[in-house]
Amino acid sequence: MTSSAEPAEPADADTAAGTSLLAPGWSGSPAASATGDRAYLRALLDAEVALTRAQAALGLAPAEAADAVGAAAADPAAFDARSLAERARGGGNPVIPLVADLTKAVGEPYGPYVHRGATSQDILDTATMLVAARTLDLLLPDLARTERALARLAGEHRETPMPGRTLTQHAVPTSFGLKAAGWRSLVLDARDRIAAVRAALPAQLGGAAGTLAAFEAYGAPDPAALPAAYARELALRAPELPWHTLRTPVADLAGALAFTAGALGKIAVDVLTLSRTEIGEVAEGGGGGSSAMPHKANPVRSTLIAAAARRAPQLAATLYGSLVAEDERPAGAWHAEWEPLRDLLRLTGGAARDAAELTEGLRVRPDVMRSHLGLTHGLIVSERLSAELAPVLGRARAKELLTELAARTYAEGRSLGELLSEVPELRDVDLASTTDPACYTGAAAILTDRALERR
Repeated sequence: MTSSAEPAEPADADTAAGTSLLAPGWSGSPAASATGDRAYLRALLDAEVALTRAQAALGLAPAEAADAVGAAAADPAAFDARSLAERARGGGNPVIPLVADLTKAVGEPYGPYVHRGATSQDILDTATMLVAARTLDLLLPDLARTERALARLAGEHRETPMPGRTLTQHAVPTSFGLKAAGWRSLVLDARDRIAAVRAALPAQLGGAAGTLAAFEAYGAPDPAALPAAYARELALRAPELPWHTLRTPVADLAGALAFTAGALGKIAVDVLTLSRTEIGEVAEGGGGGSSAMPHKANPVRSTLIAAAARRAPQLAATLYGSLVAEDERPAGAWHAEWEPLRDLLRLTGGAARDAAELTEGLRVRPDVMRSHLGLTHGLIVSERLSAELAPVLGRARAKELLTELAARTYAEGRSLGELLSEVPELRDVDLASTTDPACYTGAAAILTDRALERR
């Protein structure tokens, strides 16, 4: 059996496509080696071997044919990926030249059993599902690392007060624990989507126009049994129907990957904001340097994740657009999927790697957060004061007073609490606790604990 969870080939040389000067976000990541040219070639060969084995299991080919094809396909390095890419122009896909090379490598008498009854899309779609499965199997552990790091941060900082910001401005206090718990919730949502789509990845087998007619011509008494046998050989899900132009598997994969990139991107943009020089409430554990400014410690992990999150929706859009695939086999819609899907796997896999490193090394600065609660001179708790002073002063008077004092805090550079203490009607009100931002985080700690119950 050819397992879809087989470890990816290590990336080396250009043909593996494991590195890129312009793609630091995914270069060198587990997803890079799992999606490189050599990994795709391995998956294409695995798909061809599984097809012959499935037919042998059903008595449609001799066992010796399956062994011969498996032996010939055992070493992807024996096939010239560059030559295959160049010759793919002749038929529009790399399967056609690969079948020719594999058939030649198998030789007589079993060469005719290579690719028998299949069409190129059967093999390339199946290989794509194998590549996706192997990449997602590497991505999920990085999401698990990120989730664990965020759970730790949320627990440690469940009561660490900080300014809540809405529309870029200070709103009311919150806690860093609640913020980290929210990040973790998104990561778990991403994990659930990735795990679900991973379990649903199907093999593809339909023959020339999705009828399995060629397998009947080759003697299969029940051609409809062959896709399930084929899927078993690959540890993929058996398809209900050939999906040559029914692209639900690709669309679902695109959606899960784009969501995951966006979920990680939310963490990244928050860290980018909070790590600004003038804010400095958090910092990456190991910032990147600058070619011109020696003092810089740039939030590089967050930057790369944010870049991936911005690209992912457009890649997913191309894959959703390919749902509009005409006839029983499409011209162009299928071909348009290949590069965007690989890019999406790489970007999201790289973002998951970077998110794990980011969250495991994130440095939190509670003292800075606490000091920032005073930047508005106490106005950050004006919502609370409106509610608590209304019974004492009356609603209208409380609103009028707070509006007046808010203007004075800025004009006079005095705190709201100090100004309130001069109001005779408030002589008996405990203004110290009422105006302390750290005492107005609501149910943040309870919500954090509740979020951490999710596994």
